[in-house]
Amino acid sequence: MAAPKTNLSEYILPNDTGVCLLECKTAFEGLTPKERMYAHYIAQAAFNGGLIVLLQTSPESPGIYLLFQKLFRAQSLSDLKELALKTGLTEAEYEGLLIYAAGVYSNMGNYKSFGDSKFIPTVPKEKFKSLVFASAAYEQDAKAIEQLWNRVGDAMYSLTERNKQLGLGQQGISTYFSGNCDLKDAEVAQKFLDSKELSAYNTRLFKTSDKEYEIRLASSLKDGEKTPACEDVEKVLGKHEFTPEGSSTPITFTVTRGDYAELMNLVVQNVEKAAEYAANSEERNMMKCYAHSFTCGSICSHKDGSRHWIKDKGPIVETYIGFIESYRDPFGVRGEFEGFAAMVNKEMSAKFARLVDKAEDILPLMPWPAEFEKDTFLRPDFTSLDVLAFGGSGIPAGINIPNYDDIRQSEGFKNVSLGNVIVSGYKDQKVTFLEEQDVELYVKYKVPSFEVQVGLHELLGHGSGKLFIKEADGKFNFDVHKVINPLTGSKIEKWYEGKETWDSKFPVISSSYEECRAECVGLYLCLSETVLSIFGHSGQEADDLVYINWLNMVRAGFLGLEFYSPQTQAWKQAHMNARFVILRVLLEAGNNLVTVQQTTGADGEPDVVIHLDRTKIHTVGKKAIGDFLQKLQIYKSTADYESAKAMYDYYSKVSDDQEPKFQSLRDIVIARKQSRKMFVQCNTKIKGDTVELVEYEASPTGVIQSFKERFPSTDIDDKLQTLWDMDSKYFENM
Repeated sequence: MAAPKTNLSEYILPNDTGVCLLECKTAFEGLTPKERMYAHYIAQAAFNGGLIVLLQTSPESPGIYLLFQKLFRAQSLSDLKELALKTGLTEAEYEGLLIYAAGVYSNMGNYKSFGDSKFIPTVPKEKFKSLVFASAAYEQDAKAIEQLWNRVGDAMYSLTERNKQLGLGQQGISTYFSGNCDLKDAEVAQKFLDSKELSAYNTRLFKTSDKEYEIRLASSLKDGEKTPACEDVEKVLGKHEFTPEGSSTPITFTVTRGDYAELMNLVVQNVEKAAEYAANSEERNMMKCYAHSFTCGSICSHKDGSRHWIKDKGPIVETYIGFIESYRDPFGVRGEFEGFAAMVNKEMSAKFARLVDKAEDILPLMPWPAEFEKDTFLRPDFTSLDVLAFGGSGIPAGINIPNYDDIRQSEGFKNVSLGNVIVSGYKDQKVTFLEEQDVELYVKYKVPSFEVQVGLHELLGHGSGKLFIKEADGKFNFDVHKVINPLTGSKIEKWYEGKETWDSKFPVISSSYEECRAECVGLYLCLSETVLSIFGHSGQEADDLVYINWLNMVRAGFLGLEFYSPQTQAWKQAHMNARFVILRVLLEAGNNLVTVQQTTGADGEPDVVIHLDRTKIHTVGKKAIGDFLQKLQIYKSTADYESAKAMYDYYSKVSDDQEPKFQSLRDIVIARKQSRKMFVQCNTKIKGDTVELVEYEASPTGVIQSFKERFPSTDIDDKLQTLWDMDSKYFENM
């Protein structure tokens, strides 16, 4: 059977890819000198730690980054362009090279942070090589540049089936695992971790032989070095014999620490420095716990830091940092490093505060019995932030953290909406696949409707719902004799046992499933007049906003086909999988609520028009989403992974078995896709006793310049090189 033909447009960043400045000048200038210092050192911790993502993405990502840093430090971009044209590159090819470099910086690697598919340079490899070998960087250190090119040149351009996307085993590339690991290895390692009550968030798994594994904990301390008291880590370090259930053959697990040590040390230094400028004891204690966590490799200490963070109400400078989101781990339990520093937008935050105030009145509107809701709503901080710095692979529009369910269930959480991300990244794009009469309304209400959706998604989506748990002492956190499952009419028969968590109980699907649940909450609750009035919308405006919110979700579900891989029959992005599932649910509701019709565009090429009957949103639409949302919550509450996975897999399926034949329509989505915008972030620098903001132009050169100035010294290159060299033997032949 012939290999499927590769559509190169899926794996390049076109020259017209948008770049926007993450504007935060007004908010930053409102800070006091002390607050600026606090923000500066958090930003430094975030950006230095963000380099860890290079090591979490692909075997070649660190080397590509190092190659570009050396190339751009050695000469100005104007001189490099002049050289490029002399060595045979066209203007378009040089622009494509800058776009590729900006993409590597923005995604912290050569795989898209949103979609997890690889992207390659558009400039031919031999031309790229000629430029590199004619560059000032090569003149300064020919040996180093030659070694970098030899290690990454082929890998940059390779599009074998395995390395087209991130994944586990033969399904893709992942550096959370050594190259010889597959799903079975991930499963047995998780069982070992559960047996030791050790979180996977800050770990990687390396298979050293058929029956031997190394589990690495991220920390600045290496094995054998003296450590502050850290009992939760110290008790698991070293070798362990583990016999999986149903097997008679023991497996050896060796738990070590010191993964990413050189970079983790920089994070610790800056976190400790930030603590000197903290506004209060909660912030100081938070930073102290984070420093301890990053030093020792302790998730328990990070949880303690999160507890202080929850109590730090209404800070002027907001932050969170660590191994947080598990979207890019193919098994769904290991966290990618991220950190941010941001300033509160008081006007928008006031709206979110009103939503929090009304939350206890809104929660009863949820389509599940009261017993399936948390016993007490833990009133969180909910603020709109202007991001100063976000270190990691990509910047979201909103966040609900911490991701530790034990804390979120019983102690609290926070929600943040990243206002300047929403304003900068979600406007001024060409609108595809909609009827002409919808386009103007869509453009008008996309951003305000998205603000409402993000608010509901984060606060009442991720912040709602109870997990039924049987504790180690045999006690239940619900009345096992009285609570009835509304889907079966019977008493509850499944629950979480002891140390089981949502992530460990629902591997692989947990991230997308939870995003789907939160998106459904946003759709369902935006129909409430009370909710809309909180955000200042009423009458016809409110009706239009609801329509655009639902239409945006339906369109997003269709656009999500870009992030589905026909080759592996797997989704590459959790949120887009979730939105496609919602589209399928609304199509299944019938009554012509949603129609997806293939047509011919004005350009004569195949096109699609999506129609949503706005007169049926409050009836057919509400019932469909409500019924589906109830199932999502009941399965989650009762730890019913089997039912949840069967349902979610059904709606996630992309095929031509029935209309509208999504597998075929995917070609139209790819042909008309628009590249996701990249952000250029500001830098900060200390001048005297205060901190100044440095802005850049919204262009690929602005992104490159920001990284050139963010890391001016080669010292950090050496640290990254050391870590990359240590890893390389585990990723051969990937």
